[in-house]
Amino acid sequence: MQRRHFIRLSGTAVLGSLLFTRQEASAAPGEFILPPSRVLVRLDDGVHQMMHTRGVYLYRDVTVRLKYMHDSLRVEAASPTQPLHSIQLQWHRGLIRNGSVLGDQWERTYGDEGFAPAGFERKMPWYFIDQGGSGTACFGVKTGCNSLCYWQGGSPLLSLTMDTRSGGVGVSLGNRVLTVADIVVTNGREGESVFATGRRFCHMMCDKPRLARQPVYGINDWYYAYGNNNPDLILRQTALMTGLATDTANRPFSVVDAGWATYAPSQPNSAAWMDDFSRPNDKFKDMGRLAADIKKEGMRPGLWMRPLCASYKDPANLLLPSIPGRNDRKSPILDPSIEENLDRVRGNILIYRGWGYEMVKHDFSTYDIFGKWGFEMAGDVTTSGWRFRDNTRTTAEIVLALYRHIREAAGSMYLIGCNTLSHLSAGLFELNRTGDDTSGKEWARTRKMGVNTLGFRMIQHDNFYAVDGDCVGLTKDIPWNKNKQWMQLLAGSGCPLFISAEPDMLGAEQKAAIRASFAQAARPLPVGEPLDWLTNTLPSRWKLNGKVREFDWA
Repeated sequence: MQRRHFIRLSGTAVLGSLLFTRQEASAAPGEFILPPSRVLVRLDDGVHQMMHTRGVYLYRDVTVRLKYMHDSLRVEAASPTQPLHSIQLQWHRGLIRNGSVLGDQWERTYGDEGFAPAGFERKMPWYFIDQGGSGTACFGVKTGCNSLCYWQGGSPLLSLTMDTRSGGVGVSLGNRVLTVADIVVTNGREGESVFATGRRFCHMMCDKPRLARQPVYGINDWYYAYGNNNPDLILRQTALMTGLATDTANRPFSVVDAGWATYAPSQPNSAAWMDDFSRPNDKFKDMGRLAADIKKEGMRPGLWMRPLCASYKDPANLLLPSIPGRNDRKSPILDPSIEENLDRVRGNILIYRGWGYEMVKHDFSTYDIFGKWGFEMAGDVTTSGWRFRDNTRTTAEIVLALYRHIREAAGSMYLIGCNTLSHLSAGLFELNRTGDDTSGKEWARTRKMGVNTLGFRMIQHDNFYAVDGDCVGLTKDIPWNKNKQWMQLLAGSGCPLFISAEPDMLGAEQKAAIRASFAQAARPLPVGEPLDWLTNTLPSRWKLNGKVREFDWA
């Protein structure tokens, strides 16, 4: 590209200097990233620098190609004989001087999001936003990519690592050419806030979000029952709350959470681990009837499930190998690279459709596959050395295949991903639980997990999916004046609102507040904007539906 097309910003070695605008007759003007200073490849015997020849990077028979697409830089790789662990692109440039950086998370947030000084030791999954006195710059990869990507930045180096492993070993591609990732970048525009730049960038990363036809809201039994649920309790709560939802054109959901499926003999009291998600336990008996009864009460039925739970009867050849975090013999995990297992997951979703459920919340798949929660993945996403049965596809490809099977089986049912990889969920699920669990027992947990995730993932809302900040746990253990504010923020932000309320907590004041919040949540609203998110990890000043609102999270 000609030098006159380079975007040059004032100051030394800022991220914006890595961008240039390509203006060709065949392509609309857009921002693109310059070629890297060097490319590294990790194989079984270590990390190797690749030689650059005419746009192709080579090491032995490993080939990496960089292709400028209409709006991105595509990375392709071939490695016919060498197990491929990762590809790393490096640019010899620093970050914005005196800036602060916001990175994303692999799956959910855990109360730890926020703008902070950059450091190369920090891995930033999927994308990051760098902002400071000289402007804003955003770097990321498009959603639905075939590798697990993270950025690192610090003076004087910026890098993008694309993890192409299959489980904990290098992927065996054979003669296949892998489209690894599509890199997208942008600078903030004149007069554009960091929040507006972030939202525009999220739209660039996700070409086709799958969004619900109407805003989603309703109730859930988890934060007052915690798995000790039953049909009578759920129907009583549904009947109590349905009268508080006044929008007849968009009825709320009543989500049946964990505790309904067949119990595992080795864990007879566990709601989080169950043996057979195609059959209810003796408490529930008839899930189709429960769905019909929820509809009669005036709500839409939803259902929780854990897709990769194996049965105690399953043979070892259907299971993932034992690794730390995935070594409980009472909790065997299905290998999602095996078609038979995907057929089982798909079959369960089809059963729920047949029962009459209109939304499914699927949970735990990231932990079940990787053996780690997101907050444990700072060093590595999983333990090294283990493999799927099918070692010819990357972990990202295998996870995407699982998600796509669930999506295909769901049809017109809405899907909520919970503990799912954020960047691989976008475009497939209408909703995504973007933070760890809130609470019906501890306000500090709701404040940490709920407020933090809403503040720093609002840029993704309706660009990737609807951002589900989790429930309002309306119980006697949480001060009403705090829960009321959390409920009002969810309702006014345009995000899904789910309330999990103890029946005896619903006095006149609570009912009036819920009625008002349901009325807001039932209709489309402008995306709520955290006005103090650059300096506050628990944003308290918000712009909601055109008005500024101050919250007290103390």
